[in-house]
Amino acid sequence: MTTIAIVYHSGYGHTAVVAQAVAEGVTRAGATPKLLKIENAAQDFAPLLEEASKADGIIFGTPVYMGDVSAALKAFFEASSKIWYTQGWAGKVAAGFANGLTAAGNKDNALGSIFVLAMQQGMIWVGTGLMPGNMEGNSKAAPEAMNRLSYSIGVGTQSDNAGPDVTPPSGDKDTARHLGERVAKIAAKLSA
Repeated sequence: MTTIAIVYHSGYGHTAVVAQAVAEGVTRAGATPKLLKIENAAQDFAPLLEEASKADGIIFGTPVYMGDVSAALKAFFEASSKIWYTQGWAGKVAAGFANGLTAAGNKDNALGSIFVLAMQQGMIWVGTGLMPGNMEGNSKAAPEAMNRLSYSIGVGTQSDNAGPDVTPPSGDKDTARHLGERVAKIAAKLSA
């Protein structure tokens, strides 16, 4: 069975909500999700690296802090250098998601940082494959619209100054589910 690792850091719980939605999409595709939460930048990453290495694909998630990935995810990336040296993740499917307070907030830069790590690792990148959320004749995408923030490189989600039980909105979670499902299906095809 196809396994997809979801490696993420969540500072306040919002990115964890997105990670859970991604996992639901992986399950919907008939694959097995492995949620691998990064606690902090100083932890021992060996168990997470080992679990991620067993998976058929890896989806990375981050809150956006100061326009980029969190320090904890960046530390995980740096800890993967031994895997890079042997190209241990080469050929695995990769994707990413980034969550932040504002609609834009340089999520594209954070997703770009994830993309660069995946490319250095020799992975196969999967974007959303979705049209922008405002393509249905709306000048502004509603919170329940899929891909309302119009990211194609990965999933960009937005959380207001409220708890993770309230935000991000349903459309962002649906977009995350879509990414999980898409990555799992592509990983299954490549494994066949």
